[in-house]
Amino acid sequence: MEHLGVYIQVPFCGSKCSFCNFSSRVARQEVYDGYCQALFREIESLPDLYKSAGIEPRLDALPADTLYFGGGTPSLLGDERFSNIVARLRRRIAFASRMELTLEMTPGSAGRQFLMRSRALGVNRLSIGAQSFSDKELKAVGRLHSADDTRELIAEARSAGFSNISLDLIAGLPHQSQASWKSSLRSAMALRPEHISIYLFEIDEKSRLGGEVLRHGERYHARFVPDDDFMADAYERARAMLQAEGYRQYEISNFALPGFESAHNLKYWQLQPYIGLGAGAHSFDGECRWENDSAVEVYENSLMRGASPISGMRKLRNSEQIEEFFFLGLRQRDGVELEVARGRWGDRLLAPWLLKIEALENDGWLEQVGDRVRLADRALLVSNEIFQQFIAA
Repeated sequence: MEHLGVYIQVPFCGSKCSFCNFSSRVARQEVYDGYCQALFREIESLPDLYKSAGIEPRLDALPADTLYFGGGTPSLLGDERFSNIVARLRRRIAFASRMELTLEMTPGSAGRQFLMRSRALGVNRLSIGAQSFSDKELKAVGRLHSADDTRELIAEARSAGFSNISLDLIAGLPHQSQASWKSSLRSAMALRPEHISIYLFEIDEKSRLGGEVLRHGERYHARFVPDDDFMADAYERARAMLQAEGYRQYEISNFALPGFESAHNLKYWQLQPYIGLGAGAHSFDGECRWENDSAVEVYENSLMRGASPISGMRKLRNSEQIEEFFFLGLRQRDGVELEVARGRWGDRLLAPWLLKIEALENDGWLEQVGDRVRLADRALLVSNEIFQQFIAA
């Protein structure tokens, strides 16, 4: 039976990191209340809200088996607001008997009481934004926590009963060296989280640090950002160290102990249906994609006056569906099954992509075993360039 994923966007943080290009902001506690009221209104408006936007109501009957609170830093909402959101979701959406319920957290954003209450509400997976175990690197990008705060949070989470914890690390932060990166990896693995995500710092003009790097400026420690060669070496070092410790790389950026892969994120890469609630949240029903307005004030005002917060929707053409099947599916280390694509779109529509696969395989960028196609190891660091080959094949 097909199941639904649910994503809740909480666009607030304790501080704005210099590398962040997300639509999040620092806000006062009273701002959280207004946002939650709008979120409650959106939840209660389902499924009529989708019907009024011309979205087929097929998602209504699907039970949810993953719920992911992301942001931002959702734990900033505190016990009462968080429990109210979960309660309202349970009244509106059927939850499967086995649920993966993930909460993103930043070290220092919540204490033991919040962890205990969250566990009691059904949260069974934490995603912790450690980013680094070097206090110098953390301070350089504006993080409020220290490496010891991360260690303390994980200890408290274990004490509260959490047995599925994910840690995020970023390669390429200012002042990072191969020695400090290796130390961060060792520190992370010493805590034995069930899941570790390795992200490479992207120089993006939408972030303060990225913009400063592009302008060759001095602010935000921009001149201490490592170069591309460092990033490549750091990524390969992480792959080797994590796999040696029993972490399986199941996606370009994600490693897990067996059985602890993120069920929610797999929905994105496998084109399974999910709905996103909150400002800037995205949704997908298998054929259509839509998103809410990312501006918090616009999102809130729309809902409080009874209007839809949806700012854009499009139905994917067959060619767009095929593109997504490949450039999202190939992010997985297991790759994609061509038989699945043939069953959905047929050989005639797939023909241009099959030719592209053959060419990339001949050049050593893709590997094919039977009907399964996956990225070769040498393609991981240039995956975006490989994926670009599947756009408008």
